[in-house]
Amino acid sequence: MWAMIVRRLSVSAISLALLVTLVFFMIHATPGGPAYSILGSHASPQAVAALNRQMGLDRPLPEQYLIWWAHLLEGRLGYSYIQHVEVSHLIGVYLERTLILDLAALGLAIAVAIGVGLLQGYLAERIGGRIIGFFQIVFYAMPVFFTGILLIYAFSMQLDWLPPGGVGHTLAGHARHLVLPVLTLALPIAAGFSRYFGHQAREEYRQDYVRTARARGLCEWRIATHHVLRNAVRPFITLVGMMIPVLFVGGVLTESVFNYPGLGWLLWRSALDQDYPTVSAITLIIGVLTILGNLIADLLNSMLDVRVRYE
Repeated sequence: MWAMIVRRLSVSAISLALLVTLVFFMIHATPGGPAYSILGSHASPQAVAALNRQMGLDRPLPEQYLIWWAHLLEGRLGYSYIQHVEVSHLIGVYLERTLILDLAALGLAIAVAIGVGLLQGYLAERIGGRIIGFFQIVFYAMPVFFTGILLIYAFSMQLDWLPPGGVGHTLAGHARHLVLPVLTLALPIAAGFSRYFGHQAREEYRQDYVRTARARGLCEWRIATHHVLRNAVRPFITLVGMMIPVLFVGGVLTESVFNYPGLGWLLWRSALDQDYPTVSAITLIIGVLTILGNLIADLLNSMLDVRVRYE
C-alpha cells in the first residue's frame, strides 16, 4: 500500500510541475506579451519597455521561469495592474465564498446521488427506475445558467421566497442567498452522480451475496446500506474527485448568474478586463485543487479496496 501511495504522490507532483509550467508559458503567450495586455494595444514602446523592466520580463526566459517558481513557493501569485492589488489578496477575499458554495453543492449532490442511486438500483428495470433515469437526463442536460434563471423566476420573482442574488450581511442572510446558487450548481452534478451510482448499485444488486442476504431474511434497508452501498461507493469516490474541475466551471456560470462574488465571478470579470495575472493565478489554483482532489480520491479508493493492502 505504501508503494501505491508513493506512486500516487509522484504522479501528482509531476502533474503539478507540468501545470505550473503550462500556466507560465500561457502568460507569456499572450499577444504582445503581458505588458501589452496590461497597458493596452496602443501603448508606446517606451511604456512597454519600462513595464517589462519593472516586472522583470526583460530577463532571459529560463531566469523568469525560476523566479516564477520562487514566487509561487513564497505564496506570491502576481500583481493585478487592473485592480492595483496583489492577486493573492484578491483570491483570499473571493476563495472563501466559492469554497462555501462548492462544498455545500457537492455535499448536497453526493447525498442526493447516493439516495437516488440506491433507489434506482433497487428498482432496476421497473417503471420507477425508468422515471428516475428520465429526470436524471433532464437535469444533467439543462445548462447551469438556464437552471439558475428558472429558479430565480420561480422562487424569487413569483413566490418571493428567496433573494435572486448577491450575498447577505448576516449568517442567516448569507444562508438565504446561498440556497438558489447551491441548488443550481448541485442539480446537474447530482443527476450525473446518481446515474453513475445507480448503475453501480444495480450491478451490486445482481450479485450472489445480495440473494444470500435476502435468503437469510435481512431487510432491504440493511442490504442497501450495509452491503450494496459499501461495494458500490468505491468507484463512485473516484468520480467525485474527477468532478472537481466541472464543479469550478459550473461555479463560474452560477456565480455569474446570481452575481455571487466568488472565485468564479472574479475569473469571469478578470477575463473580461484582460487581467491575465489574476486569470492565470485562478487557473493555477483550480488545477492544483483538481490534482489534490484526484489524489485524495485515489487514496481513499485504494484504502477501501482490501486487495491493495496486500500488494
